Amino acid sequence: MGEVLTRDELLPRVAAERAAGRTLAFANGCFDLLHVGHIRYLQAAAREADRLVVAINDDESVRRLKGEGRPILAAADRAELVAALRPVDYVVIFPEPTVGPLLDAVRPDVHCKGTDYTLDTVPERDVVKAYGGRVAIVGDPKDHSTRDLLARMGKRT
Repeated sequence: MGEVLTRDELLPRVAAERAAGRTLAFANGCFDLLHVGHIRYLQAAAREADRLVVAINDDESVRRLKGEGRPILAAADRAELVAALRPVDYVVIFPEPTVGPLLDAVRPDVHCKGTDYTLDTVPERDVVKAYGGRVAIVGDPKDHSTRDLLARMGKRT
C-alpha cells in the first residue's frame, strides 16, 4: 500500500529511493471518482520506473479545472484511495495551478501523462526537459472520464 505524504515528507523519501538506485515515475491528476481509465493509467505509469509518485490536485484546483460541484470527493479521500492501489508508492496533494513546481522539486526520471496528451502537448514538458527527465504517454485510449461517469449517474437518478 502506498503512503500519503506532504511535500516536505516526500522529498527525503525521493532522495532515499535515488540513493538506493531506484528510478522514479510521476503521474498526476484529479482522480475525483476512480474509474478503470485511472487504474490503467497508473498501472502503465508504474511500469516506467521502480517507484511511482502520484500527485493529486487539491480541492480548489479541481474546482478551478472542473467547475462548480467538483470535486466529488475531498483531496484527502482521493489521496487515500489512490494510495491503496497496488501500483502506487507515494501520493502527494499539490495546491498549485500546475504540477510544474512539484515536478521541479521531485525531478522524477519519467513524467507520465495520459493518452489525451501527445509528447508535444504535455504542459510540463519544458520543466521535465530542463532537469534531464523524460516524458512518457501511458495508459489506454481516453475512453473513460469522471465527467461521463457523472453524466451517466445523473441519468439514472
